[in-house]
Amino acid sequence: MGNQQHAVRVAVVQAASVIMDREATTQKAVSLTLQAAEKGAKLVVFPEAFIPAYPRGLTFGTTVGSRSPEGRQDWLRYWENSVPVPSETTEVLGEAARKAGVYLVMGVIERDSESSGGTLYCSVLFFGPDGTLLGKHRKLKPTASERIIWGEGDGSTLPVLDTPYGKIGALICWENYMPLARAAMYAKGVQIYIAPTADARDVWQSTLRHIALEGRCFVLSCNQYVTKDMYPTDLACYHELESSPYEMCRGGSAIVGPLGEYLVEPVYGREDILIADLDLRLIASSQFDFDVVGHYARPDVFQLLVNEEKQESVTWVRHSR
Repeated sequence: MGNQQHAVRVAVVQAASVIMDREATTQKAVSLTLQAAEKGAKLVVFPEAFIPAYPRGLTFGTTVGSRSPEGRQDWLRYWENSVPVPSETTEVLGEAARKAGVYLVMGVIERDSESSGGTLYCSVLFFGPDGTLLGKHRKLKPTASERIIWGEGDGSTLPVLDTPYGKIGALICWENYMPLARAAMYAKGVQIYIAPTADARDVWQSTLRHIALEGRCFVLSCNQYVTKDMYPTDLACYHELESSPYEMCRGGSAIVGPLGEYLVEPVYGREDILIADLDLRLIASSQFDFDVVGHYARPDVFQLLVNEEKQESVTWVRHSR
C-alpha cells in the first residue's frame, strides 16, 4: 500500500437540504463539515443532490405530453438555485474543506456551464484538504422521473482519486445497480466506495453490503432525513405534496466494511453524523480469497470497455459541395 496511511476516520452526514435554497444549504454544509472535522474525520461525505435539494414528491407540473406554467415556475427556482462548476459556491465549499482539513464529497445539482446552461446534472464534487476541486462525477442515468429534470453524464466523469487514505470514488443511487459501472470502479482500484443516495428502502442495504463484498472495499452510503414541513410552502406546485407522508425520506445512511459487515448500521428517523474508523489493511486481508479484478477475474473470458471520452452535447457537421 506504499505510503498510504493504514487508518482514517470518516464521516457520513445524514441531513436535509434547506430545500430550494443554495446559499442556506451551502452554509449548512459548511457548518456540518466543520462539525465532522471536530470529531476527527478526514473524509466527509454528503448525500445525493444535497445542494439545493432532491425534490422528492414534486412533478414540476409534468404529465405525458404537457408541462404546466406552475411547474415551469418551480423548475426555474430549482435551476436558479443549482450549482455552476466552478462558481462562488464551489469556492465556499473548497474553503470549508481547507479550513476543516478534510476531503469533502458533496452531492449537488450542477448547472451546465459548458454549453447552453439550460441542463442540470445530479453530480458529486470532490474537494481536497487544500480546498482544490479535485474532480466531479455526473450521474450516468437518472432514474425514472428524475430524467425529466436531470441530464445524463458520460464516461469522462468517472474519477477514482488517490488520497493518503486510499482511492475514493462515487456512484450515485441506482447507478450502483449498473454492474458495468461498478466494474469500472473496481478496475480503477476503488477502496473507499461512496454511494450518495435518495433510497431509504430496507432493500437498499442489501445493495451496499453486496458492493462491499463484491468490490472488497469500504462502502459509505449517505442519504438525507427530510420531513414535509421542510419544504417551502410558496412552491407553485406545493399542493402536489398533500398526499405525501410527513417523513419524506427516513435516512438509512450506513458504513460497511470490505467483508459486508456494518461498521455503522443504518440510521433512520433523524439527522446525524455517522463516524467510523477505517482500517485499510482489512481490504488486503479480505482480498485473500476474492479479488474481483485480480486473482478472481477472468480477463481471458470477460473484458470491459469504458468510453471515458467527453461527449459533446451538439455535434456540428459541415457539408461540403
